[in-house]
Amino acid sequence: MLRLYQRSLGIVVLTALFATIASVCALAVPSARAQTLRIVVPFPPGGGGDTLARLVAEQMSRANGLTTVIENRPGAGTTIATEAVSRSAPDGNTVLLVANSFVINPALTALNYDPLTSFEPVCLLTQSPNVVAVNSTSPYRSLADLVRAAHDRPGELTMAFQGPGTSQHVGVEKLKRAADIEMIQVPFTGSAPVVSALLGEHVTSLFASYPSAIEQIKSGRLRALAFASRTRISSAPDIPTIAELGFANYEDENVWFGIVVPAGTSPEKITRLTTWLRSVMQTPKVEAQLAALEFYPAVLCGADFATYLRRQRDEYQRILRETKMKPE
Repeated sequence: MLRLYQRSLGIVVLTALFATIASVCALAVPSARAQTLRIVVPFPPGGGGDTLARLVAEQMSRANGLTTVIENRPGAGTTIATEAVSRSAPDGNTVLLVANSFVINPALTALNYDPLTSFEPVCLLTQSPNVVAVNSTSPYRSLADLVRAAHDRPGELTMAFQGPGTSQHVGVEKLKRAADIEMIQVPFTGSAPVVSALLGEHVTSLFASYPSAIEQIKSGRLRALAFASRTRISSAPDIPTIAELGFANYEDENVWFGIVVPAGTSPEKITRLTTWLRSVMQTPKVEAQLAALEFYPAVLCGADFATYLRRQRDEYQRILRETKMKPE
């Protein structure tokens, strides 16, 4: 009888133990699912924004035990992805990588979202210069050569850029105004196709983010003529800026990238994302990778990023009015 009682008691204990384990596992499932972060990138794979998103995603996954998914949704000057995210659940699990186009597009066309009210700012991450470049086989060895040819043959030379509604689109318009030239604008859906077009000599020149063209410039296949930044770049001190080449009224045009989430996302979830992103951007490995790509950390979060976005929107609205820039 004693043995039978002990055996029955053992079965009861084991049954209770298995039930407890099952309950813990069941509770763990929603928690794991909550750790899946979707990063929507409104650009094609292979460009600077896509590269940045993947670096950030990899480090966030490693440091926080997350599952990160990169979703590339290019099209309509980034508005397709942006509108889709504006309609996403504000649960902190979907974030949007944004760039200059985020605050340029509303000044160009009617949209179903507002960058300042349909989203919550999380963090500005990086800034990078734009560059004017030609194929290494081109006869144009300086920006002066290219501008002179554009004056002599108005409306014949071409300049490719990622667009429409991008920093590069604005930069081209500003260059045309500063140099008083007319060039055929050739917009592409991403920076990688822009570089490919110039490598194939299908266009005369490009206006692109330096990170997207740096590999081909360093290899000698492309020739950088000038940066659109305010000052020269320390890693390429021999390349002048547009302003210092006689176009003093040229306003610098840099590329920036940041992260936003749908409006209504709770402050707690935004704070969590902010903490993760700040940590990622301070990781020595990420800093080294970004430096190699000419991405310069410029971390601003929360209210500071909101102020930055508002100022950028106001500046672009003024520039677009002055240049009479139209959506392509």
